[in-house]
Amino acid sequence: MGRNPAMGHVTKPKPFLNIPETVSHVAQDFLRTLQDPALTPRFPEPDDFEGWKKMREFAEVPELAHAQAILRLYAPSLRERVLGGTPVLEVRPKEWNGSSAIAVYVHGGGHTLYSAASTSGRAAVFADDTGMRVISVDYTLAPLAKYNQMGDQVIAVMQALLREDHRLEDMVVYGDGSGGGLAASALLKARDRGLGVPAAAVLVSPWVDLTRTGDTEFTLAHAEPNYRYEMHSIKAAAAYADSSHQKHAYASPVYGDFSKGFPPTLIQGGTKEVLLSGFVRLYQALDTAGQKVKLDIYEGMPHNFISRIPESTEARVARKKIREFVHLYVPLTQGHLAHA
Repeated sequence: MGRNPAMGHVTKPKPFLNIPETVSHVAQDFLRTLQDPALTPRFPEPDDFEGWKKMREFAEVPELAHAQAILRLYAPSLRERVLGGTPVLEVRPKEWNGSSAIAVYVHGGGHTLYSAASTSGRAAVFADDTGMRVISVDYTLAPLAKYNQMGDQVIAVMQALLREDHRLEDMVVYGDGSGGGLAASALLKARDRGLGVPAAAVLVSPWVDLTRTGDTEFTLAHAEPNYRYEMHSIKAAAAYADSSHQKHAYASPVYGDFSKGFPPTLIQGGTKEVLLSGFVRLYQALDTAGQKVKLDIYEGMPHNFISRIPESTEARVARKKIREFVHLYVPLTQGHLAHA
């Protein structure tokens, strides 16, 4: 703390973020813990494979600890599998009773970080809220793989589930952060290949444009509590897709042609997200193309707030809306309906 010489009293240092009174106390307390991302490690250059390996190892440890805390709370059953040649983690809710409804989960992490294991808590919350089995895709991270390979892995998992007699009508695709962008891109690619699309899609805080194009990429650049464009986003984007490919719909789905079809989609996010313009632009693209889409934005919430503060008032409301949206298109044939 510092002393104000004019007033003669001790002053508190200003917090990094504005903490709005319009959000819950739980959310306010969480926001106070967030530090300026300019103080976090800078991402490696796109082709620095050893640097990315070290970054993945560094980021995985705290994310695993966070996941374990959530798993202890929700007590799902976990099973490692391989589907379509891709490793996955199957997450069953505690009270699962055999419903045919199934979700394919594509985790976030800037396309470069985390795993199905370290994001298993996110999958467990979705499974508990919806009563669905969740298949978390443990896709190969960039720069070891590029956007096309990752999208193919997501599609391969969906096709393998269809070969196991699951139906697209009983399937939801769920993605958060960069996983939301990858999920949307994979759905466009699957549709273009004539493979059909699932019953619904849920995209939470999705990164849908790799380029720095949207308005909030600038207006919220120094308010975003997760990352900085110059230190993080630009390098993760280049590791995922070469600059000449970054506006391809299979890399940045906001540039896709949605008039040819897309699942009913729920897009959720918060007003503290630098990616906010992407949510709005994706909503407009889907709505203009005549697709069913809902944009659900939360005051003062940061990136992926549902998984970071799942018991906050805002997260509980958002989780309830996810459950209701999912069951509108994929009713459970029997079973477990958890209450967020």
